[in-house]
Amino acid sequence: MSDAAAPSTSSLVSTRWVAGLGLVVSLLLAFSAATIGGLATAQGVSEWYPTLTKPSWTPPSWVFGPVWTTLYTLMGISSWLIWMRRGVAPGVPVALGVYGIHLVVNALWSVSFFALRDPGLALLNILALDGLVIATIVLFARIRPLAAGLLVPYLLWALFATGLNLTIWRLN
Repeated sequence: MSDAAAPSTSSLVSTRWVAGLGLVVSLLLAFSAATIGGLATAQGVSEWYPTLTKPSWTPPSWVFGPVWTTLYTLMGISSWLIWMRRGVAPGVPVALGVYGIHLVVNALWSVSFFALRDPGLALLNILALDGLVIATIVLFARIRPLAAGLLVPYLLWALFATGLNLTIWRLN
């Protein structure tokens, strides 16, 4: 390989800087959904949620924070892996578009369940969310299978949350 074909040090630094910035932005987008959801959840979780009849298999309250923090981190990394394939793999804009819609629907679940205190509306929301998570996984798998794999724990948790939401709606 001639020196002319070798990438310059400045282009490598620039590429790494852009990649690092992309990761930060991807994580910020994922945690923006978490923040909106958290703000919507704050009052309802302390005042209204304890008054609901819940199934015996409801996780203790302390589980939700660490689980969601892990899942939002995986979402951010997953979307970053897809973003890094832009210009190289077909389908990146569509995949990231579906992912973005999914983040909005994710945040709206907390609004519908905790802020509006409407488990029925939240159930419709989470069913749409489940479909969007599956669609995101399928689209991501075509571009970068690892990115899709990082979303599998999220899908499993979302399906569990769907069952929990359904049961709470039926019990109340």
